[in-house]
Amino acid sequence: MDDNIEIDLNISHHFSDGVYARKMLLPAGHFAVTHAHEYDHLSILAAGIVELEADGEVQVLRAPACVTILANTHHQITALEDAVWFCIHATDETDVDKLDEVLIRR
Repeated sequence: MDDNIEIDLNISHHFSDGVYARKMLLPAGHFAVTHAHEYDHLSILAAGIVELEADGEVQVLRAPACVTILANTHHQITALEDAVWFCIHATDETDVDKLDEVLIRR
């Protein structure tokens, strides 16, 4: 697979009082790029099977699964079969154009 190909992950945004959930549809063989946050957060695998790499440690998750991603942990999700993945964040930001700026550690 060419690393320069971008695919549409069909991201959808869900907001509640101080909580944001990002839903991604990951086709088999594709991944959400590595990144980190300055705080712990939950991630939920609602469907499928993924490989979660967190600071070099790899684990295979089968839906349904809920994991805590610790603060400052670089993590990447690779779909081993078509998957539905939710990232759950505590934030009051609701502008989708500003979310990555607020949530992702630079």
